[in-house]
Amino acid sequence: MKRLYFYFIMLLITLTACEERLSQTVTYWVNEPVFMDAHTFRNSLKISQVGHEITGYGKISFYNGYLYMSEPGKGIHIINNQNPSKPEVVGYIELMGNADLSIRDNILYADSYIDLVWFDVSNPAKPVFNGRLENVFPEAIPFVENEFGIDYEMTYINRDEDKVVVGWNKVKRTEEVDDYDKGWFWRWLKGDVYATPDTNIDVNTGGNSINGSMSRFALYQQNLYVVINNQMQVFDLSGVSPQRVVESLPVGFNVETIFSYGNHLFLGTPTGMLIYSVENPVLPVWKSTITHAYGCDPVVVADDIAYVTVRSGNECGQEDNELIVIDVSDKEKPQRIKSYPMNGPKGLGIDNKTLFVCDNGLKVYDVTDVTAIDKHLIKHFSTGFDGYDVIPYNNVLMMIADDGIHQYDYSDLQNIVPISHIKINQSK
Repeated sequence: MKRLYFYFIMLLITLTACEERLSQTVTYWVNEPVFMDAHTFRNSLKISQVGHEITGYGKISFYNGYLYMSEPGKGIHIINNQNPSKPEVVGYIELMGNADLSIRDNILYADSYIDLVWFDVSNPAKPVFNGRLENVFPEAIPFVENEFGIDYEMTYINRDEDKVVVGWNKVKRTEEVDDYDKGWFWRWLKGDVYATPDTNIDVNTGGNSINGSMSRFALYQQNLYVVINNQMQVFDLSGVSPQRVVESLPVGFNVETIFSYGNHLFLGTPTGMLIYSVENPVLPVWKSTITHAYGCDPVVVADDIAYVTVRSGNECGQEDNELIVIDVSDKEKPQRIKSYPMNGPKGLGIDNKTLFVCDNGLKVYDVTDVTAIDKHLIKHFSTGFDGYDVIPYNNVLMMIADDGIHQYDYSDLQNIVPISHIKINQSK
């Protein structure tokens, strides 16, 4: 949509090029940041050793029989899943600004807006706070839940160092534009203010855990890789405390997801999949990029085949919905094999030759023949929920959806059976 505005405004510039000044009033909506004192923010962390009501859903991670789920911006639910037919919520970490997590050798690492924090989960029902690295994710901000942009200057450039952005206020602004190098009009063209004009006026986001495909955290050997916006950061986890060894490595536009496979990382972005080598784990090296239609983009890889879903929507920016299959045996020259139309796919997971896709519920495919996936749909669960992400493990599929956590026994692919459901309180 912004590109359409851009072309329209460029036409206005062309038509008025002979004029010395442009004078017009522009009205637009923008999200202004809500700030919290950094000390108050960091002291908000709390740990509960009892279950906590689940009112939202986010990223998932599975480790040693326990499922960990982030409730975006609020904290992490800890679920005893040793018996998948009777999962039990046993603990909660109240962690403001959390979105992602990973676990290595009984230590849970999580983001808390601008900080990295970690907990000992040797006893998952009694997590112990171990430490915090401050200001390692300076670009991290809360998710914007509307179609309007943010005030970049207030959020980053003019923000006090002891303030943390913890929310947004949507405000309507009106500005008088005097010429091309003053005011909102020119700043918006340059991209300095990420605001969307009002559409009603003339000027027109022991061992390692298994993460879901929507994760922005990935583990390889003793390192944690974190992608936020356009940057990757690398942390060495071999010591008592994590150490940042790579700081703010530019990796592409608005990286959304990261998946670790062998000694390579596969990054999903709105415009394509990036492949980075971590043969030297502390120095990721770009190997290749394969582009696709603009859209949200999680990826999983197995047997040198990458499976990518692309979906449309306000936050994704286009109309295509598809599953893309890519041969990545040559990491420097990935080759698209085929794409398949979907309804609105989100997360996905692969186990052996079985692919699970969150699309209009949950779809399960046999992908033995990657050139004919659409002809080998095993099962489609499509009633009452919108799937978000999955983790398949040991014949149990753990799926987070808009109505809660669903689990399925897929030991018999011809008779996949729902075995449990933890509900989300959707009234809050």
